Amino acid sequence: MNKCLLLLILFPFVVRAQILPDLPVWDESRIYERPADWLVKPCTVKAAAYRSADGRDLILYNGLLRRTFRITPAVACTDFVNLSNRQQILRTVAPEARLVIDGKNYTVGGLTGQREKAYLQPQWLDEFRPLSGDFQLVRVNVEPLKPFLEWRPRTWVMNPRQPEGCTLVFEYEARTPALEGVKIAVQYELYDGIPLIVKKVSVGNFGQNSIKIDRIVHEILAFVEEESAVVGKPEQMKKQHGIYVETNYAFNNAMRYDISDQTTHWKIDSSYTSQVNYDYQTPCILEIYPEKAPGIELQPGEVIHSTRTCELLLDSYDRERRGLAIRQMYRKMAPWTTQNPIFMHLISQNDQQVRDVIDQCAATGYEGIILSFGSHCNMEDTSAANIRRWKELADYAHSKNVLLGSYALFSSRRISDADDVIDPRTGRPGGAFFGNAPCMGSVWGLAFVEKIKYFLMETGFDFWENDGPYPGDVCASTTHPGHKNLDDSQWRQMELQKGLYHWCNENGVYVNAPDWYFLDGTNKIAIGYREVNFSLPRDQQKVLNRQNIYDGTWEKTPSMGWGFVPLTRYQGGGPEAVLEPLSEHLADYEQLMVQYYGAGVQACYRGPRLYDTEETRQMVARTIAWYKTHRKILNSDIIHLRRADGRDWDGILHVNPLLPTKGFLLLFNPLNEPITRRLHIPLYYTGLENKAVFYNEREKRTLRLNRQFEATLDVTIPAGGWVWYAIR
Repeated sequence: MNKCLLLLILFPFVVRAQILPDLPVWDESRIYERPADWLVKPCTVKAAAYRSADGRDLILYNGLLRRTFRITPAVACTDFVNLSNRQQILRTVAPEARLVIDGKNYTVGGLTGQREKAYLQPQWLDEFRPLSGDFQLVRVNVEPLKPFLEWRPRTWVMNPRQPEGCTLVFEYEARTPALEGVKIAVQYELYDGIPLIVKKVSVGNFGQNSIKIDRIVHEILAFVEEESAVVGKPEQMKKQHGIYVETNYAFNNAMRYDISDQTTHWKIDSSYTSQVNYDYQTPCILEIYPEKAPGIELQPGEVIHSTRTCELLLDSYDRERRGLAIRQMYRKMAPWTTQNPIFMHLISQNDQQVRDVIDQCAATGYEGIILSFGSHCNMEDTSAANIRRWKELADYAHSKNVLLGSYALFSSRRISDADDVIDPRTGRPGGAFFGNAPCMGSVWGLAFVEKIKYFLMETGFDFWENDGPYPGDVCASTTHPGHKNLDDSQWRQMELQKGLYHWCNENGVYVNAPDWYFLDGTNKIAIGYREVNFSLPRDQQKVLNRQNIYDGTWEKTPSMGWGFVPLTRYQGGGPEAVLEPLSEHLADYEQLMVQYYGAGVQACYRGPRLYDTEETRQMVARTIAWYKTHRKILNSDIIHLRRADGRDWDGILHVNPLLPTKGFLLLFNPLNEPITRRLHIPLYYTGLENKAVFYNEREKRTLRLNRQFEATLDVTIPAGGWVWYAIR
């Protein structure tokens, strides 16, 4: 038997002293603590790591969750509890990770010996044995949480703070000759104030020879059964609803994470013989890994990092509450998603037009301009003359306290046979998500990355809106310098794309991205809409836009999605569809602005100007001033009251118990006559308990709350109009 392993079994206290840091002893009485509702009253308990009194367990705890690891005779997660509802997530132990290296399977950590897989009793652990001897634990590190990105925002931001918490790292070394020099780090990040853990695995090759990483399964959790289904296939049954899982490997152009996810795999467990399902088909094991990332060669001295998996514990099936928790996850761990500058999408033909609209932004309170597709800015042109031209315009914008940026196209274009994605089925260019597209690992693709960086840095541009690369195009080329072949093409392209987003985030460049890269530093994505709908009459667009806002903010915060307001003709349509001339459609222009700004959602106001007359300028400036007055509450979470259907009132409620203004109610009437309604406004998530003051520029009312934390409001909404109330 391995000498270190024998010591670990026989003398756990001696070995613990060698590998464990000095940690406070876990107080068992804390298991009886139950926190207040963290979505209303912040939890003040700091995330920390503890050791058990006997030295055999290590505990992560932040007042909202507890995750326990048995350290001897091998590391295994034995306890994962949501303290808000006391729900135990785990039913059995599993490896800490599983790897396929050079075609062979290896496990990291894990225990074996559990016969009953429906539940785990702590006293059983003493009889368990190490699952394998592939990797040996050599060190445990605990340190304060470090920022994932050195974020440097230049724009308005709701949450300017990086998250705090603690990091736990288990370090392993290979104990098999075939993996000599291979080291593994299993890292957990526990965050303050939220029931959230983030996990990743790093593999380092410190040997003499290259190795091929075919798969890193960096999280394996055996969950309790979610339902009793005697018959049924895995795809027919519910998955675990007590946890929300998200990784930074997501793409699908869907504008939603659940459809974009590429890493979540629910597996069956045939060793779980006491499950209800007759054929052992319950999907009760969660494994996290990207499907299309085999064959990644790791040279001596190189380190590869798995995706980062966010594990957010949930305490309800209620859609709104689950959405609030997910939105708080983004606000906490990816604070750059709370940046929300006020920008226009300018269609420019010449430099003077850019200067004119910079002046219009300064005159109305707009904070930035993104030169839209179809404009005369080419970010791929890094000639001295082009850089000088756009730096002068950026300097002029900055002199007026206006930010400047541009759109750039990557995908949906053909570059060359040598640089395009190669379809593995045909061996020819094509087969990408949009037919033809360049490969980011090609000579052209690598140059594109460097050109964008150079242009942004040299001009001082503040925004970058990129169109592609799109969903995980694989490439069968064997001549592209950025990847070796088909096997590693998706992974290598994703790493290049993420690296560019990291660079932008760390250099203060705000990014409108084409897909779900929020966890790697992007700021905003489309809220979700059908482009041809903007050729419909304006009255239809108003209702459809409110539907888009309502539907697109269940799991995205207001600042994470952009909408669209084409000021000129877009995707067809006649005079009834456009806003230009703006002064002739002032009421529609104002309502579209109120709909978006009142939801906290920035829209791409795409056109050649913001106003055409003094009356139009005053309306735009007035609406922007209104938005800025209520900016913090309008960027807070949305409670969905009633979806627009064109038949009756619709509306949303912003809530934030941490602000003086704790709520903001916005109601619309799509009908041609005024309506009066008695509404019961749910104020639980405002933190108000007894009474609420509703006020706007015309009135002020104090209303009592019932036992369901609702205020009864009698309200009249004008024909085709809206009303709003701030709430204290």
